[in-house]
Amino acid sequence: MTAEVWLPYREDELEGLPEGLVPRFWDGEGAYPADPAACVLYVVPYLKPGSVAVRPMPEMTSLKVVQTLSAGIDHIEAGIPSLPGGVQVCNARGVHDASTAELTLALILAQLRGIPDFARAQERGEWLNGFRPALADRTVLIVGHGAIGSAVEDRLVPFEPARVVRVARSARTTARGPVHPLPELPGLLPEADVVVLLTPLTETTRGLVDAEFLAGMKDGALLVNVARGPVVDTEALLAEVRTGRLRAALDVTDPEPLPPGHPLWTAPGVLITPHVGGPTSAFAPRAKRLLVDQLTRFADGRPLRNVMLTTGR
Repeated sequence: MTAEVWLPYREDELEGLPEGLVPRFWDGEGAYPADPAACVLYVVPYLKPGSVAVRPMPEMTSLKVVQTLSAGIDHIEAGIPSLPGGVQVCNARGVHDASTAELTLALILAQLRGIPDFARAQERGEWLNGFRPALADRTVLIVGHGAIGSAVEDRLVPFEPARVVRVARSARTTARGPVHPLPELPGLLPEADVVVLLTPLTETTRGLVDAEFLAGMKDGALLVNVARGPVVDTEALLAEVRTGRLRAALDVTDPEPLPPGHPLWTAPGVLITPHVGGPTSAFAPRAKRLLVDQLTRFADGRPLRNVMLTTGR
């Protein structure tokens, strides 16, 4: 089999590419590397706007596989209806677990221990001591306990939280305890000192964290969003943090990028990082391993990993 595959890495950057594939380098910049109609497997360029990612998709009439390098596929949803039937759309499960979990823990610790306040005090030359909350003995609620959620829990355990509560779309049991189904979430919110959002963006989770959700959180609780911005109702969050009742740490926002002058920038008790959960030194080695594995499976006719949906079904 000879098949053209579009990759955001050059051929010499990927060790172990299978024979029978013709790699075409395209990172979302400049002209297409070849006729999109000849592409059978398209690896979506990473950290490019959705408009760039989906641009060639309507012309990819021979396509069999779309592979993202992100945990979510929401940024390419607009292009999916234009694809032929039977195209497998795969995500990058496992690639971002370590990086996102690290950032999640950093955001939790920074907000609980008051690191942003200390950084501002340093600029003023002010010695700002006093008591701060610890992560030890706190209850952490993980909403979206998948691969990244499990990685977050792995890193939380040494910090001795009183309890980690897990929520996902459906109930199941892990080695560390039960995972509660999403409908039980309202009853779990009042127990949590820290609520971590790790859900994919779907019609079910869009606006999940609304005024009612936030009202169910205990006074002084911390909301950490490392999922997608639209999972949280921005206006509802602003209303809560302005009173000082809740705090937030946001790696993703709605809108995103957050424009200059947006009230979230200066909202009290809010720490913002610019969607940096995934892009670290840990990304490239894991992304390349995933791609070589997927390409080998494709060339051999074996089942692919991380299939999120198949078009036409």
